[in-house]
Amino acid sequence: MMGKTIAEKIFESHLRDKPSLENMVLNLDVVLCHEITTPIAILDLVEKGMDKVFDSTKIKAVIDHVSPAKDSKTATQGKIMREWAKRHGIKDFFDIGANGVCHALFPEKGFIRPGYTVIMGDSHTCTHGAFGAFAAGVGTTDLEVGIYKGVCSFRAPETLKINLSGVLKPGTTAKDVILAIIKNISVNGATDKVIEFSGPLVTSFNMSARMTLCNMAVEAGATCGICFPDRITAEYLWPFIKSDYSSVDSAVEDYKKWHSDPDATYSDIINFDFSDLEPQVTHGYRPDQVKDIKEMAGTVVDQVYIGSCTNGRIEDLRAAASILEGKKIAEDVRGVVTPATPLIYNMALEEGIIKTFMDAGFCVLNPTCGACLGMSSGVLAEGEVCASTTNRNFNGRMGKGGMVHLMSPYSAAAAALTGVITDPRELLK
Repeated sequence: MMGKTIAEKIFESHLRDKPSLENMVLNLDVVLCHEITTPIAILDLVEKGMDKVFDSTKIKAVIDHVSPAKDSKTATQGKIMREWAKRHGIKDFFDIGANGVCHALFPEKGFIRPGYTVIMGDSHTCTHGAFGAFAAGVGTTDLEVGIYKGVCSFRAPETLKINLSGVLKPGTTAKDVILAIIKNISVNGATDKVIEFSGPLVTSFNMSARMTLCNMAVEAGATCGICFPDRITAEYLWPFIKSDYSSVDSAVEDYKKWHSDPDATYSDIINFDFSDLEPQVTHGYRPDQVKDIKEMAGTVVDQVYIGSCTNGRIEDLRAAASILEGKKIAEDVRGVVTPATPLIYNMALEEGIIKTFMDAGFCVLNPTCGACLGMSSGVLAEGEVCASTTNRNFNGRMGKGGMVHLMSPYSAAAAALTGVITDPRELLK
């Protein structure tokens, strides 16, 4: 018997049907929904006379991309979601006030567990692989089938193993790591594959850092990024799993079944030692167009955006605040920060981080995806440049004719203070 990867183990344990050698129909543990892609699926199901959900407890829904609504169209999208959730008794529906950025909110609520299968009509669903789950963004048809039947079809998983070692230098983060990986393997380097992140650097990362890593796996073409569930995973999930296990130790032991076997087969294995990694930044309009930040130093920025499903967690806000504390942002810079969930916002309030941002001159927004995809709350004008902690720098992503430079929260805060792209290590206390 050949050994199996974590992805192969998850597929095997969830297999409903195998119509061909390549195609595997999987049972789903969770179907996640937001107001941009789900209303289309809802309306189509209604039109077909198939307005039902496979299991209302396994559907989690949120309004997050434009929150609150900015116009009649986005208000209608929210209304469709609200009425649908009510109609089907979907208890885990997070409306304005209780809502947050989906890929930060759903893990925070304990909805994602090791060994789970997860889909959503959103390309950054791969974030949830940080928990040792198989999580993939899907199109409208697959989302409809998932909502209606609780299944989804995938190709048999091929896995690219990326081993990470080294100890990161101060001022360098998981965001710099994933940017460096994408620079090295390219935007097509993991197309249709699962990226399995392993090695001592990954095991040293907290859940926030692992989510940042997995979040951007899709920018290298991957279906999912995945980390092995371990003690750090079990401790993060403990409030939600303590009725299932006698102790954290027993959860850790149980989670080992979701580790790849030592003799598992991979499409490729790549090793990176990031001991000497410098802060990274994108240039151009592709996530693999990445340089060491010092090569881009002095590039003028008009806006700094701190937030998103990549870097809007409390750890990210703390990092940025550590550079901003007691200082003012540059005169010609607009600073925008959006904590990813109400819990994160509250923590930032209690820790004085919101005050630090406001005193520095930042505009503090409620949780929303907003400007990340150029929908609201900080869209760029033509010719403007944004230093951003988000995940995509495509042409027009944050506004037609705008340029986005992706970077870590440390680097974004440094750019806010100086008005130009700056190596954050120069400003670290």
